[in-house]
Amino acid sequence: MELFFDPAFNGQGILSESESKHCINVLRHKVGDTITVADGKGHYYKCEIINAHPKKCELTLVEKQSFPESKFRIHMAVAPTKSIDRFEWMIEKAMELGISEITPLLCHHSERKKVRTDRIERVVVAAMKQSLKAHLPKINELTPFDEFITRKHSNGYIAHCYNSEKSPLKNIYTTESDCTLCIGPEGDFSIEEVELAEKAGFKPVSLGNSRLRTETAGVIACHTIHLLND
Repeated sequence: MELFFDPAFNGQGILSESESKHCINVLRHKVGDTITVADGKGHYYKCEIINAHPKKCELTLVEKQSFPESKFRIHMAVAPTKSIDRFEWMIEKAMELGISEITPLLCHHSERKKVRTDRIERVVVAAMKQSLKAHLPKINELTPFDEFITRKHSNGYIAHCYNSEKSPLKNIYTTESDCTLCIGPEGDFSIEEVELAEKAGFKPVSLGNSRLRTETAGVIACHTIHLLND
């Protein structure tokens, strides 16, 4: 199934210009064809094309489907990698698995100190369409770690590589509960950051015996939560 995305679409009317162009000019759809549009808020709109305009494709509603949100929410807070491609790969895979919110973190050892939120949003939208998701996660701006960690979070976990007491994430997570996963930069969180997180109620966790890259850790943490909830 082809999935189009338009956050302003409500089942009747004009498809966004970018999606109209893709639908008509690229995929060569014509009047009478049926397409499906997602609004990112949990709704699919199965529609018939009544005006195949390449900038203002007009649709009429055939059927609306609504999908409930997951019983659990995953908020991934992760320091972007030096290579933006690796960071975007991680975001793409997390989106395919299912994630509710993403916060890029600016940490003491961060090598990348700027992130284009609009670029992340494009990656997320593409992954949403590819994986046929109905809900689009919230994308936050790059946030300093010490500012982020003092906010209110549900079941916070911080993964780090220091030789201190940690519990495997799979043993400490409670199924069907919301969680916030903190993944550090390539140089790991600083000791001070780990201590700050623990004081804020975050639990230190292990993701296995191997030393993982940031993007690998992010995907494994997300997959672990989904696996435990299956």
